[in-house]
Parts: sequence; C-alpha cells; structure tokens
Amino acid sequence: MLKELYTAAMGMQPQQTKLEVTANNLANANTDGFKREGVFQSTLIEAGQNLNNVPGQAEREDAPLGSFTDFTAGAFRQTGNPLDIAIENEGFFELQDEAGNTYYTRNGHFQLSEDGYITARDGNRLMGDGGAIAVQTEFLNDPLITKDGKALNLNVRENGEVFINEQFIGAIKVYNVDNPNTLSKSSKQNFIADESTLISEISPDEINLRQGWAEGSNVNIVSEMVEMIKLQRYFEAGSKVIKTNEATIEKSLSLGRFY
Repeated sequence: MLKELYTAAMGMQPQQTKLEVTANNLANANTDGFKREGVFQSTLIEAGQNLNNVPGQAEREDAPLGSFTDFTAGAFRQTGNPLDIAIENEGFFELQDEAGNTYYTRNGHFQLSEDGYITARDGNRLMGDGGAIAVQTEFLNDPLITKDGKALNLNVRENGEVFINEQFIGAIKVYNVDNPNTLSKSSKQNFIADESTLISEISPDEINLRQGWAEGSNVNIVSEMVEMIKLQRYFEAGSKVIKTNEATIEKSLSLGRFY
C-alpha cells in the first residue's frame, strides 16, 4: 500500500516540474529572444524490476529529470527601430558586462547608452571586431559628421558593418555554437558557455542581419496551453490515487483497532 503512495508521489513530482517550466514559457511568450525550455525524464524504472517489486533507480532516488532549451528561431517582426537587429540565420550576438563576463544572445533589442555604447536592455555591451561598439560623444558632436550637431543616422549592413552617417565605426561579431545545448541560461535571453562549448566566429560573408527587425520568443502559446492542460490532468490523476490509498489505509486501520 505504501509502495503505491510513493509511486504516485514520484509520478506527480515530474509533472509539477513540467508545469512550472510550461508556465514560465507562457509568461515569456512576448519576451524578445526568449528560448522555450522543456523537461524530460532521463531514467525509467525497469519493467522486470517493477514487476518483481524490486525498487528501481527512479524509486530510490529523486525524480530523474533533465532539461533542455529549444534554440529554434522565433518569429521576426519589423519594428522600424534602427537599434533593433535580428540574426536571420544561425548564430548569437556576443555581449560583455563591465566585469568582462561574456554572454551570448539572440535578442537584438539594443539601445544607446549614455556613454555612447550600443548595449542590450540589461546594460551589457554589444561586441564587435574591435571590442565594444561605441558611438563616442565627441564623434557625435563633430559638425563635419553630424552636419547640424544633432542628426544621427545609424546604418547596420547585412554583414554586420556599422556606420554612423556613412562613417564606419565597427562590425558586429556573430558567433556559431557547435552544440547550443552546452550553453546555460543566465537570464531570460542570455546564455553563458562552459568549458565544453565550441564557439567559432561566423565569417562576414555568411552573416545576414536585419536592421529594424526583432526576433521574438519561439514559444507557441497554443502548444504550451495544451501541454499545461495535459500535465494538470496527469497531476490530478496522481492526486486521486493518493487520496484513494489514504482512504483505504484509514479504513484498514479502523478495522484493526481494538476497543
């Protein structure tokens, strides 16, 4: 009887984890550059052991769960913002924070910082062939370039070259990751590489950037909602099994009492 209770509880635990992941995917369905996550069970109880009531690995230990990130591209939308840049093919932008930590992202929703750097919304700087891509204040105030001291025309070409009023200031680097599953999430849109991650710079001839476009989340709201309903039903089924066994145990105990 207790075995049935434990088995039902072990079956509910993965469903709860999957529900949490699915809910997080739905919450970020409108987050630019977000990549949906999934959960899978990495170990199953062997059928023979289960039939012979021999505890399997999944019964002795915590629920054997693994997670993965779906790196398929999200939908592109035109924004008209010159600081929105989308990678049409494979690849990642490289970002760097003030401490020198490196991040990789598909989120090309950039802005211009007060000190003249092109940065992500979290303040991390977009990296180019010569380091962080900067639009220096004195450069912007040069009347020979800005003409009236105010006009600023940012042009990002398909190969990543960046121009300010037809003046070249740098080239955006785009990197290919041999196995994206070796990346780990550091935030909703940013990833960090580990020692096993193989990263290579993509040749400018193979880069295809879209200025004025943004890549949205790759979350399919309908699919995630269907998955959530299915998981809730599984979870409720496990809960009913536990309640039924609890009622049976209570009845057995009451019959065995001596007054």
